[in-house]
Amino acid sequence: MLENCVLCPHQCQVNRLNGEKGYCKTLEKAIVSGAEVHFGEEDELVGRYGSGTIFFSHCNLSCVFCQNYEISYCGEGIEVTAHKLAEYMLYLQRKRCHNINLVSPSHIIPQIVEAIFIAAQRGLQIPIVYNTNGYDLTDTLKLLDGIIDIYMPDIKFSDNERAQKYLGVKQYYDIAKNAVNEMYRQVGNLIVDENNIAYRGLMIRHLVMPMNIAGTEKIMSFIANELSTETYVHIMSQYYPTHQAHSFEELGRRISREVFSKAVLSAKTAGLSNVKRS
Repeated sequence: MLENCVLCPHQCQVNRLNGEKGYCKTLEKAIVSGAEVHFGEEDELVGRYGSGTIFFSHCNLSCVFCQNYEISYCGEGIEVTAHKLAEYMLYLQRKRCHNINLVSPSHIIPQIVEAIFIAAQRGLQIPIVYNTNGYDLTDTLKLLDGIIDIYMPDIKFSDNERAQKYLGVKQYYDIAKNAVNEMYRQVGNLIVDENNIAYRGLMIRHLVMPMNIAGTEKIMSFIANELSTETYVHIMSQYYPTHQAHSFEELGRRISREVFSKAVLSAKTAGLSNVKRS
């Protein structure tokens, strides 16, 4: 697949095994910026011992408000083989993490699958979390059916034109909707154990934007009407202007309490019953 890369919606068709870089600037080896026990995720992932988070460098979006631009834009990190990536997974399992949390995995799926295969042969048993920005190709996601236990996509914008302006990619909302539908088909609603630790299912994140430019209501209606009213949805208020956000007047501020309250209310109005807020 890396010889003619069409893993994500960019469809770059570059030969990554021969040194050709596409949109994600990643070649044959994954670039990892960190592998650690992480307590900053949702409670259902963190539990008592944390989420075993592996942060991959580069990204297939170009968000003007990126809060991790040193990693996503600049590519800070080190190249690792699939065997090294498998070692990270096994290390995090030994640290008693509740899951392996793959952050920004869309552009390195072959490497991830190979690493999971190696790690599974050596005893990896904890759930795998696919933590993505939502810009995923449905055909590629189908290859992960039975491999990924928990999908955790963002749905950032409900308007393709606004998404192109702020994320730098075409057809974001249409592609994200199709991707999330495929994720839901594979794993269904979130399932937790007796300790409220997730082990299978879909967890959707949505970051509320200033002046509601993300179109939160439309996203909540999509989730309720096309997926399930029981879908796990995390509505987040952590937006702050960073990276290139100050180049856009509407992005150069934090969100107001009123905007966030309306976002939460829109989820309830849509009929969603498993809504978290932070």
